[in-house]
Amino acid sequence: MAAREDAWIAELQQLRDRGLERQIRQYPEAGGKIRVDDRLLLNFSSNDYLGLARNPDVMASSESALRRWGAGSGASRLVTGSLPCHDELDQRLAVCKGYPAALVFGSGFLANVGIIPALLERTDWIVVDRLAHASLIDAAILSRAVLHRFQHNDAVHLDAILGKKPSAVKCLIVTESVFSMDGDLAPLKAIADVAQRHEALLMVDEAHATGIFGPGGGGLVRELNLESCVAIAMGTLSKALGSYGGFVACSETLRSILVNRARSLIFSTSLPPAVIGAALGALQYLETHPSLGAMLLDRSARFRARLHAAGFQTGGSASQIIPLIVGDNHKTLRFAQRLQKHGILTVAIRPPTVPPGTARLRLSVTLDHSPEDLEQAADILVRDARDEGIL
Repeated sequence: MAAREDAWIAELQQLRDRGLERQIRQYPEAGGKIRVDDRLLLNFSSNDYLGLARNPDVMASSESALRRWGAGSGASRLVTGSLPCHDELDQRLAVCKGYPAALVFGSGFLANVGIIPALLERTDWIVVDRLAHASLIDAAILSRAVLHRFQHNDAVHLDAILGKKPSAVKCLIVTESVFSMDGDLAPLKAIADVAQRHEALLMVDEAHATGIFGPGGGGLVRELNLESCVAIAMGTLSKALGSYGGFVACSETLRSILVNRARSLIFSTSLPPAVIGAALGALQYLETHPSLGAMLLDRSARFRARLHAAGFQTGGSASQIIPLIVGDNHKTLRFAQRLQKHGILTVAIRPPTVPPGTARLRLSVTLDHSPEDLEQAADILVRDARDEGIL
């Protein structure tokens, strides 16, 4: 055991030397503006894009569900853990996404690792965007299907891969609609065309699009009217909807298959009523405030244009997620530390979350950030980047 402990210590030191060590840090509160050590910081590392996590209406809905049904569901959904609020949320999500049915999972990660293995066998193919979220890659490996990866957002390369597929082999194509580390958008129409040409199922992870893009926050799939082409639209409740959990929108038949096969659903206790209540409150708030997503995207575009004009590398960002690509791990860490001293909280993102040589600050713009906040933040980012030799 002592030898194993020594090996772990050596491994941690290697991570430290490469600027890749990670630690859990405690923050006193959540939101786009947080107070740390009596200092108000603009938090650009939150996925609470619409500021709904502390919205009074959302919290009231959560409290109402807590008082009505208690602190926990007590079982998985296939036992006695499917309460009226769970069924209501399934139905409301289906309407929001424009699909016949929906099914809530314990988290976005659990949704992905439940959906994909439930649909594939060893002889099937799964073709995944090279920059897809870790949960999608883990799910593909768990499925034991033949895994291929296409170049990021490259429908031509995807088509070439599928051109080599034996005609009798079933295939699932997987991409995100808004990519979590780059903030760019998938060419969903082109990918859908490839999927139809090769008779492949298409799954789109809408974790960072739900609540922001499309009518009523239905996502990019709905904005592009691709519901009939995308068989599986996955999303989360933990980002723009401000709560916690994951879900899939799909056909009634596919929902029934997942209820019978998705192990992360079958063998997990269902989400607590308070969490479900918060999600229902967020959906209701989106219905009565339909312009929130457009407002966020407009602020993000103005902020991104300012940073890009100053010389920052912002990649192909076209959403509320704006990467500032630095490259070197240690320099990125120093930049983040300098910014925090000047009132901006943004966490350095390093490999393996992003490819080697692309360490970055991942800025998440939220509606907690006023236009004036964003102007101030841009000034600080430009000044500190110049001081660090990044610009």
